[in-house]
Parts: sequence; C-alpha cells; structure tokens
Amino acid sequence: MNQYELAVVISAKVEDEVRAATIEKVKGYIERFGGTVTGVEEWGKKRLAYEIQKMQEAFYYFVSFESDTTCPNELEKVMSIMDHVIRYLCVKKEA
Repeated sequence: MNQYELAVVISAKVEDEVRAATIEKVKGYIERFGGTVTGVEEWGKKRLAYEIQKMQEAFYYFVSFESDTTCPNELEKVMSIMDHVIRYLCVKKEA
C-alpha cells in the first residue's frame, strides 16, 4: 500500500456544514475506491495566491490516506466534478 496526501481547497462562500459534508464525501470516496484514511488536517481559511472564480480566500484541508495505485486516479475523476471544491492535488508520499 502506498501513502498519499490529498490537498483540497474548498470555497469560502459555503457554510460550515457544507464544508464538513464535502470532506466527509471525500473520505467516503477514498474508502469506496479501496483506500484507508489515516488523517485529516484542517488549515482553515487562507488567502489564495491568485484569484479563483472571483474569490481571494478559501479553506484548505489535507487528507492523508493509504491505498493501491488505482485509488488516486479514481479519486481525481470525482474530485474534478465536486461542488464547492475549487482546487485539489493528490501526491504520493515518499517513504
């Protein structure tokens, strides 16, 4: 099993409940595709490096998980169409 980290940037315009539900949905997708979530780190609202969809701030989350090599590919397919997620990046952690 490989270790991965998923960075998720969520719109600052949504409510707290919607943000929490979005992260729960991401964790559910990871488990559905055969991965195991090992941790979720919330960095809070941060200023974006550049304006995205007329927003200058967004909420940052980092989800650590273990899975085989197919999970990140499947995860990126569903992340690209999720509401409220404005950017995401999945990287493999080096051992």
